[in-house]
Amino acid sequence: MNTILAYWYLKLQALVLLVFGKQQAALEKFDQMLVLRPGDRYALASRAHVLAQEGDKHGAIAALRSLAERYPDNAAAWFNLAYMLEDIGGHADAEPAFRRALDIEPKMDRAWYGLALLLIRDRRFDEAVQALKKNTELQPMSPFGWYQLARVHVDRQDPDEAVKVIRHLKRFEPKVAAQLERETGLSIAQSS
Repeated sequence: MNTILAYWYLKLQALVLLVFGKQQAALEKFDQMLVLRPGDRYALASRAHVLAQEGDKHGAIAALRSLAERYPDNAAAWFNLAYMLEDIGGHADAEPAFRRALDIEPKMDRAWYGLALLLIRDRRFDEAVQALKKNTELQPMSPFGWYQLARVHVDRQDPDEAVKVIRHLKRFEPKVAAQLERETGLSIAQSS
């Protein structure tokens, strides 16, 4: 069987194995695909995804590093690498990976949010505000960025800005706004 057909046959086998919950067998097929096509983007990405699902975070990170090195302009590879690095506590390595993803794809809202969470964890609140503002510009109806933005304003001792965010959230996510009011002690009624 020629290499092209062998690759597609392995890919089909891997997909069927995944459908039936046979992740380890699928990983073997992805490895065989990589023998036929070293550095293949699909096989590396799929391998990383399955390893992450299986809880092998370090294996997933190794596969994602290979993917990002082989395809340095692949924003998804950098984002996924950053996410996995952050997940294992590799914050120092995660930040440049988030930033690389954003250099490639500035409209990747999830990368702005991930970067913001990392900056919050490092207590770099001013930078976190900027990242959250980008996130909320890109995902204006998602409460997650707005929630974190209000929390950061509170952490920065800027309750007026936090109240503005809570007021904004109240228009489309009243439960999240009420949660923020309870958690922060800030009240829209008091500030109006």
